[in-house]
Amino acid sequence: MQQVNRLSKREISTIFHYTGDVCLLLGIAILVPIIISLIYNEQHYIIPFLSAGLITLIFGLGFRKLFKKESNMSLKVAMVFSTVIWLIVCALSALPYFFSGELSYLNAYFEAMSGFTTTGFSMFPQLDTVSYTINFWRALTQWLGGLGIIFLVLALLRSTGADVMRLYLAEGRDERLLPSVKHTTRIIVYIYLGFTAISIILFFIAGMSVFDSVFHTFVTLSTGGFGMHNTSILYYDNVWIEIVAMVVMMLGATNFALHYTVIKGNWKEYFKDIETKVAFALIIGATALVTFMLVKNQVYGAGILENFRFGIFQVVSAVSTTGLQTAFYPEIIKKWIGLGLFLITLLMIIGAGSCSTGGGIKWLRFGILLKGMIWQVKSFILPGKAVVAKKIHHVSELKVTDDVLRLTGAFVFTYLVVYIASVIIVLIYYNDVNQVIFEVASALSNVGLSSGLLTPSSPALVKIVFIIDFWMGRLEIWPVLLLVVISIQNAVRR
Repeated sequence: MQQVNRLSKREISTIFHYTGDVCLLLGIAILVPIIISLIYNEQHYIIPFLSAGLITLIFGLGFRKLFKKESNMSLKVAMVFSTVIWLIVCALSALPYFFSGELSYLNAYFEAMSGFTTTGFSMFPQLDTVSYTINFWRALTQWLGGLGIIFLVLALLRSTGADVMRLYLAEGRDERLLPSVKHTTRIIVYIYLGFTAISIILFFIAGMSVFDSVFHTFVTLSTGGFGMHNTSILYYDNVWIEIVAMVVMMLGATNFALHYTVIKGNWKEYFKDIETKVAFALIIGATALVTFMLVKNQVYGAGILENFRFGIFQVVSAVSTTGLQTAFYPEIIKKWIGLGLFLITLLMIIGAGSCSTGGGIKWLRFGILLKGMIWQVKSFILPGKAVVAKKIHHVSELKVTDDVLRLTGAFVFTYLVVYIASVIIVLIYYNDVNQVIFEVASALSNVGLSSGLLTPSSPALVKIVFIIDFWMGRLEIWPVLLLVVISIQNAVRR
């Protein structure tokens, strides 16, 4: 048992070797906003970004020089690497915020983790005054995080063989578009780039400036939800922009394997897939109930259309785990309280599609659990020797084994345990249960919808809890728990 959970020196060397690859890519990314600082005459950001970029590149070169790839990665090692690398990437990505004097290091780390995990909570108290350069970096972290750090390494670097497959699985992906993982990652990147170009054009046509279109494409397609303004997307008060945003949110939240199937011409698969059925059932049902609640309480006047407009936007933002908002504190707490707030919280926990840029429990797991309930009820009704066919349609016909049901149930249970533990800790500092339940659900599912609870002046422990929730939610919990178990056992062994 000790040998199973212990990392050898060769495995650690391999982890640091790959860490060097990631740092080299990240260092290049940190240098990109310097171009924006030159375009918008914000040269005072050149030194902070240049310094951060060079430090990151030096780390990358150092890791590559000092550590060699001495062994193939087991799934355990790949999971440990995928867990640790997010912490390292966010530590380095926080440097531009810190070096520029915009944020303290804790707040900078919070912003970086919120960005790369595509969550969307922000430590900037006045978003309307944030510079173009900083905003571009915020958006870029979410756009890169939408694909995933490990995913980018697989797509851009030379990694081959068993390591590729295990790294792919370690970041919570288990679906392939083609037999080769390398080709799968490349195709997903191409689709992502294509959607990015289309989304920029759509936002521009809807009425945004070029920079705003790029920014909102990056944060919406990645289902990240960072805002350029304190009032998020409501700042524009433009129905067409909101419609484009909802379309782009759903593009990001939908399984990329399903996108690929539709692009190949098999569009009927989209409507047959269990994730599509779950997503649209949730959107239609929740929008109807939320709109009814808003009309009943005349939150946005007595008219159905205006209440529908606000209702459906928050519903889509929650179920796609994006976090763009048109309803804010105190309105969302005082006027949406009850049914509206409960439904939005529930949608955030359920989350988006598997193999997408979104977070949460995922539509697929939710659909499997619903099917599992139906299969169990049927097994009670049918004769003892009867066999219940356990199949779902997800890109193709799939048989659901008892092991799949067990693992799905275990994940959901673990997710809820982490959620409850986080709620309890945050309640030590904040006594508004409704806000805490809402805000923690938003953090753990990488959503970013806010009820106004978390601010730059929040206690440090609360920020740390949220950072951990961002991290665990993005990695889908298991890799983090594995790292914790290994760390504890190593500590006990010493």
